[in-house]
Amino acid sequence: MGNSRRLEPINDLVERALNGDRRSLSRLISRVENGGPDSWGALSTIYPRTGRARIIGVTGAPGTGKSTLVGEIAKFSRKNQPDQKVGIVAVDPTSPFSGGAVLGDRIRMRDLSGDEGVFIRSMATRGSLGGLARATTDVVKVLDACGYDLILIETVGAGQSEIDIARTADTVIVVEAPGLGDEVQAIKAGILEIADVLCVNKADRDGVQSTINALHAMLDLGTAAKGTLHHGVLMAASAPSATSAERWRPPIVKTIAAEGKGIDELMAAVEQHQAYLTAHPDGQQRARLRAAIELETVLREALLNRLLASVGAGRVDRAIEQIAARTIDPYTAAEQLLRWP
Repeated sequence: MGNSRRLEPINDLVERALNGDRRSLSRLISRVENGGPDSWGALSTIYPRTGRARIIGVTGAPGTGKSTLVGEIAKFSRKNQPDQKVGIVAVDPTSPFSGGAVLGDRIRMRDLSGDEGVFIRSMATRGSLGGLARATTDVVKVLDACGYDLILIETVGAGQSEIDIARTADTVIVVEAPGLGDEVQAIKAGILEIADVLCVNKADRDGVQSTINALHAMLDLGTAAKGTLHHGVLMAASAPSATSAERWRPPIVKTIAAEGKGIDELMAAVEQHQAYLTAHPDGQQRARLRAAIELETVLREALLNRLLASVGAGRVDRAIEQIAARTIDPYTAAEQLLRWP
């Protein structure tokens, strides 16, 4: 049975997933996560069906309540638009979607998992170059093509990989919480740079106004200014020139996700941002940025795989041993591998 499932033609999975079969959708996502020509062919097939979903990224330091917030956004969206299908991609090994949270969060997710209009996918970190960012973007494409109107991406909020994932979203919500010192962490990680909406969750805690004041101060100082949003080489262009009055300033919204409070204000801020993107060149810039990130990620992975297949594992292992022994530097080793044979 296991082998027959692995050998199942991916085109059959695509057809059934597009027709609404949730089990086939889950299997298709697993195949796409693994990458390779098989999944690339499937993604090429479904690509014309993508571009319809609203994609919201939710990121922030651990302990800010991102997972609970994502669950409440999904509930709010389903309640207000029952015909809207919601997909959730949780990129966090400690997320409640993968069973790593406290009992209360698991109960809330159990309530959501019983809703046929919600599809939840948990993704673990990967060791391959660009694997996490590439796989997450591809999973979002599959959900988009399969008719999910709203897709929520939750990331752990630490490091460039999570920032790249969040950049695939139309709107990025950065979640803070009072008393965690997250303002400093956010500056170090560069997360505020990508914030479209700032959410101060757990707003019933002491120190909430201090957190809000600190965020306002950082926005005033330009810490979160949208300059060059892409660290790669395919699109090193800076953001379109705009006056301070035209530039989007992330609103700060208070929520208490554990009690379902403030979600309506948060989603109103998201709607305002998406209206801004529609009316402003930033929207076109973001679309080009997303395309550049996707292409660069796929190219890096494809070229690395092609190189490894060409030179062979033995030569790579020997190069690693030489670098570790400091008999060769990694730059010369890379140059030699690139010139092989």
